[in-house]
Amino acid sequence: MALESIEPGNKSTNNLISGVIDFLSGSLGGLASTYVGQPLDTVKVKMQTFPSMYKGMTNCFVSTLKSDGIRRGLYAGTIPAVVANVAENSVLFAAYGTCQKIIAHFLGLSKTEDLTSFGNACAGSFAAFFSSLTLCPTELIKCKLQAMREVESQKKASSVLMNRIGPWNLTRQIIKLHGVKGLFTGLSSTIAREMPGYFFFFGGYEATRKILAGPSQSADDIGWQKTMIAGAVGGSFLWLVIFPADVVKSRIQVKNLRTPALVVMKDIVRNEGAGALYNGLKPTLIRTVPATATLFITYEYTKRFLHNLLQ
Repeated sequence: MALESIEPGNKSTNNLISGVIDFLSGSLGGLASTYVGQPLDTVKVKMQTFPSMYKGMTNCFVSTLKSDGIRRGLYAGTIPAVVANVAENSVLFAAYGTCQKIIAHFLGLSKTEDLTSFGNACAGSFAAFFSSLTLCPTELIKCKLQAMREVESQKKASSVLMNRIGPWNLTRQIIKLHGVKGLFTGLSSTIAREMPGYFFFFGGYEATRKILAGPSQSADDIGWQKTMIAGAVGGSFLWLVIFPADVVKSRIQVKNLRTPALVVMKDIVRNEGAGALYNGLKPTLIRTVPATATLFITYEYTKRFLHNLLQ
């Protein structure tokens, strides 16, 4: 994935510039993918946390659209979602590039392009640990805003109050009630979700790029269409692997649970059946194709543009 186009010079300076480029490219990729995938992400969160309220994906989508409209309904939590995705992907891709270099160094490889798909998958898994620390607080706010109508309906609160609260007020409310540590509710389940998930995410992406590349073609030169396909494959692998952990994380964050993640998972299986761990999978897989494809296209071509700009 690395585009080593910066002229040889001071190694630490080049590494710093490369890290900044990864950071900026990941930020723009996260921004673009959020707006593409937010409506179906809202449906996913609602179905994960309140499965009995909806008959399925279409019912949840239409009900949300009728009740709250586009901005307050399908795009509820967009600001923290943008912050979450920009924060996650900027750190994720910056850490990914660094982890690639570290793994390549330990394996005695001169270039990160020589890493196998397994090596890239390991780099992605290690990078996900660091991105989880930035993702958890912002995704907590996003999930709460997305499922706020359902939470308030159970408390029989007025919709007027529900519609007035925004991401900043909600953040202040959580800090007031639980302190700063309250923003990290669900951190362990986030890390448990992210690290194995991004092993398959980057592994699937890099493996697909190599498969789609011609005999004498670099994976960086396969074109935007094949890059989108590789991104969609990586995103699909990610969600198929992590979805049960994501359901648990959403329940913990939206319902303010203090129960350990494994206990929550066992309770869901015992009370609702194993299938409940996959509530919301359909809209997630539909969403991940355009969202992840957009993420990687934006990332790869922004990165290429910035490297060429510095040549």
